[in-house]
Amino acid sequence: MSHTLHRATLALHTALGTPLAGDTLFGQLCWALREAAGEAELGRRLDGYTSGRPWLVVSDGFPAGYLPRPTLPQHFSAPVADPAQRKAARKRHWLPVDRTGKALAEQLAGAVNDQQAYAGKPPQQSVQAHNTLNRLSGTTGEGAFAPYSVTQTFHAKEQRIDVYLVLDSERVSADEAGSLLTALGSGGFGRDASVGLGKFSLQNIEAAAFTAPAAANAWWTLAPCAPQGQGFVGSESYWRVLTRFGRHGNALALSAHPFKTPVLLAATGAVLVPAGGLAAARLFIGQGIGGAGLLSKAEAATVHQAYAPIVPLALEPAP
Repeated sequence: MSHTLHRATLALHTALGTPLAGDTLFGQLCWALREAAGEAELGRRLDGYTSGRPWLVVSDGFPAGYLPRPTLPQHFSAPVADPAQRKAARKRHWLPVDRTGKALAEQLAGAVNDQQAYAGKPPQQSVQAHNTLNRLSGTTGEGAFAPYSVTQTFHAKEQRIDVYLVLDSERVSADEAGSLLTALGSGGFGRDASVGLGKFSLQNIEAAAFTAPAAANAWWTLAPCAPQGQGFVGSESYWRVLTRFGRHGNALALSAHPFKTPVLLAATGAVLVPAGGLAAARLFIGQGIGGAGLLSKAEAATVHQAYAPIVPLALEPAP
């Protein structure tokens, strides 16, 4: 089993109803593979998925050229005396990808806000009203027929987004991964894809690598993951807890049991310190969750991506 890291650059064409989260992207790419090659082929790719052998690991989507700021306490950054500057600093949650080899303090000093990361056109959220008509009365009403609203996220036209992919080169090529992303983008990603949301095109997919800083001793995650039982030192690691209330997509969204069992994850940007030091060749951490009916009553083979691509980080001792 040989894994390689690639960066896919997407161009967004419509608003997003669902954030570009790595675990959600993975699930929809599995559906794209099933539709392109059949259920048996998807089953073959998922062989060993819950035992540390993923065929594909997908990161969140980030503004092109940037990575999400790692989850760290304030004392890792340079002290800021002015309260107004402290507030502005909290909004700088993107780090340039070309500086991963720098010392932590230098990386954090180069953090930018949405305005800078998105080239002056940060994403905007808008509330869209929806109605469900009662076909008997021809009007809305109460309960299931009550009007409701949902949030949509609008980006600048053709906004470039980077997604990092860890590929098992024995089971999926970069070209095939690109084809799956193209198929997903043409049909639409996430909620309300059927009414035009979540459309994108693949601009490029290429081999990638993160420069490791001197004395790297921690992993910085690029997607939600489940690090439990993976040999990390909890007292030296930092993360935010995320509960994912999953829901099936595609045909299973219309089944009698569209919701999955909730899973507890470490949110994107977690900083995890391995007890035995870093393995230089490692490209992902975490685990595959599910199978054997653990996650879904509608489809027993359902799995959830709790793996994450990683970036090496030199975590300096706390003062």
